[in-house]
Amino acid sequence: MKTAKHIILVITVTAALAAAMAPGCVPPKEREEQGVKEKAKKPVVVIETSMGTIKAELWPDKAPRTVRNFLRYVEEEFYDGLIFHRVMPKFMIQGGGFRPGMTEKRTHGPIVNEARSDVPNERGTLAMARTPDPHSATAQFFINLVDNDFLNHKDNTQAGFGYCAFGRVVEGMDVVDEIAKVQTRTVGQHEHVPLKPVVIRSIRPAE
Repeated sequence: MKTAKHIILVITVTAALAAAMAPGCVPPKEREEQGVKEKAKKPVVVIETSMGTIKAELWPDKAPRTVRNFLRYVEEEFYDGLIFHRVMPKFMIQGGGFRPGMTEKRTHGPIVNEARSDVPNERGTLAMARTPDPHSATAQFFINLVDNDFLNHKDNTQAGFGYCAFGRVVEGMDVVDEIAKVQTRTVGQHEHVPLKPVVIRSIRPAE
């Protein structure tokens, strides 16, 4: 009887282990780790412009509120038909706030500045544009053409807070560089406005 019980026990344990190892059956700890990895996936957006396509990866792990805010505007198709209204070679291109003709589009309220010293404004990064108030960013963003160290977070003072980088161009930096070469002019109080509008036709999540 002991031998029979021992055999039954071995068979039961073996069956349980086999079930645990079966395809589609993931232990709770691994399921949790898998879930964390899924959450850590970086969203990618496609920026279609009148001068070409730019693809950018966003960083919710580094600037969660900023990415959430940006994607809110993307989902609302807010950026469609707006322009890059400020183009400064060897510095940055800025857009997402004005229509052709330089009429400003109404936005949601401002967000908290998530600038961090370990997330610098390097060439190709997307960052939030704002007024001198560190926590005034809404929808406008810019793409750094060079490493703009002076825009990085240094401290929590108004002068040192810096600008929040929340993503990076992964394809189409050549398009960004071409936009940076366009001729500009002054329109009212706005300087560095492209002579011929550089239109953001759409921004959508990558498929």
